[in-house]
Amino acid sequence: MKKLINDSRDAVRESLAGFAAAHADLLKLHINPTYVVRADAPISGKVGIVSGGGSGHEPMHAGFVGRGMLDAACPGEIFTSPTPDQMEAATVAVHGGAGVLHIVKNYTGDIMNFEMAAELCAAAGIEVQAVVIDDDVAVQNSLYTAGRRGVGTTVLAEKICGAAAARGCDLARLAALGRKVNGNGRSMGVALSPCTVPAAGKPGFTLGEDEIEMGIGIHGEPGRRRMPLAPARDLAAHMAEAILSDLPFHAGDRVIAMVNGMGGTPLLELYLVYRELDEILRGRQIAIARRLVGNYITSLEMAGCSITLLRADDEMLSLWDDPVLTPALRWGI
Repeated sequence: MKKLINDSRDAVRESLAGFAAAHADLLKLHINPTYVVRADAPISGKVGIVSGGGSGHEPMHAGFVGRGMLDAACPGEIFTSPTPDQMEAATVAVHGGAGVLHIVKNYTGDIMNFEMAAELCAAAGIEVQAVVIDDDVAVQNSLYTAGRRGVGTTVLAEKICGAAAARGCDLARLAALGRKVNGNGRSMGVALSPCTVPAAGKPGFTLGEDEIEMGIGIHGEPGRRRMPLAPARDLAAHMAEAILSDLPFHAGDRVIAMVNGMGGTPLLELYLVYRELDEILRGRQIAIARRLVGNYITSLEMAGCSITLLRADDEMLSLWDDPVLTPALRWGI
């Protein structure tokens, strides 16, 4: 294992300290319990938005804390859910009197711990609602979930709901909006290589030199099947077909498209995949109205990518275009 770390036991804590120092103008890091919060939180009268999950998926989630997106994020240890006390403390820290929305990826630990935190906050008089993201079309159940995994649509939900909160929408409206985004978003990923959790010191799974894992999870969970390495056009077509047929998407739809790197794939390859996706969608008369290409929800140094398509209406596109200022996503400022 070759990694730029000091001690595997301290990797998350030291990374967060560096992250907070690099972005001190936007956010603050709280320790014991650990969470990242907007520098200006809480904002009176605004619904707070909190998300979180295991580390190793950077920039998700802490990289999306800031104006027009998340108010706080709870980072767990690598590939490990944050604890209820982290989520409770983050919720209290962002509560400005209008309630708090939790955006939760569908993993058993995340669901359980966010629910426990919401109960504790409710007992303290803070209204909390949750949106669960379960957009991965690869498998119905996995090692860490009952039902589909939550992946790329989480990023889009955090941006769209964050914009709506900044506009002054109330908690019920934000929860309904988040569920609409989830209901119209679909994702699928592919791995070309495994990743190594520092504490484990060895890859989490193995692939032959000519093998890929189609439908991989962001923790390295198995996907639909192992298959031989193929040209990018074939892999993009395989993922796109699985996504397009699931909702299903139709001619005339407009989408927000994200081609996301898993941590170890250069932009040269991600843009090549985007080109293939663009051609596929043009052939289906589906318009890419907005797009993201880059690393947004990763799996340490895994080589591969995921595709997310969100069928978007005028409201979603308008909220997407609203200003955002976070470490990892920024425009319109």
